Amino acid sequence: MADANEMTINLVVLGKTQTGKSAAGNNLLGSSDFESHYSPRSVTMCCSLGCSCRILGIIRRNGCELALRVRVLDTPSYPHSGLSKEHVRDTVRSALAYHFGEEGLHLALLVLRADLPLCPDESDDAVQFIQELLGPNWKDFTAVLLTHADKAEEAGCSEEEYLHSASSTLLSLLNSLQHKYIFLDNQRSMIKEERTIVLRKLLNFIRQNNYQALLLKNNKKQN
Repeated sequence: MADANEMTINLVVLGKTQTGKSAAGNNLLGSSDFESHYSPRSVTMCCSLGCSCRILGIIRRNGCELALRVRVLDTPSYPHSGLSKEHVRDTVRSALAYHFGEEGLHLALLVLRADLPLCPDESDDAVQFIQELLGPNWKDFTAVLLTHADKAEEAGCSEEEYLHSASSTLLSLLNSLQHKYIFLDNQRSMIKEERTIVLRKLLNFIRQNNYQALLLKNNKKQN
């Protein structure tokens, strides 16, 4: 917290190429901090941190309204079209320690495309990557962002219908994360009301950890 009337949440977006990590980060921040566009290769080459302005009307604690600040660390894709897995892992680990080493990380957001099936090998790679970054408590501090949800809507598929027909690999992953997931439409910027809904969902996930953050130097919790 910057002061008694303000809360800051620290997030990192992780995922493979063209899942919409940077676009999701921009939507969470309400900005265009991160480069995001379609490309035949991985766009993000290094980690970068974005911070939102003060956001009001999102959270109350102990009967008082708090201003919210959102900090998002954008990361290179894993796997990456031009960087080795080892390089991406070391780069992200260093950036997490540098930006969130003192305050800790509240949530790692694994970004997956809702319009593409999640295969076992892809899930295994993502889980191993997050485990290496966050340590044994990774499940408590990880949620899934399902981007390109507009494609499911165009097909006339509701969120409930989507999850009912989703691959066993995705359902197993969501179950291991206590069903912490959010659907996002990456084709356009979220309006204020949509962003409020998403941020409240994220805060609810963070509340499940009693607002604790994961210290990335030694993977311990702090208040």
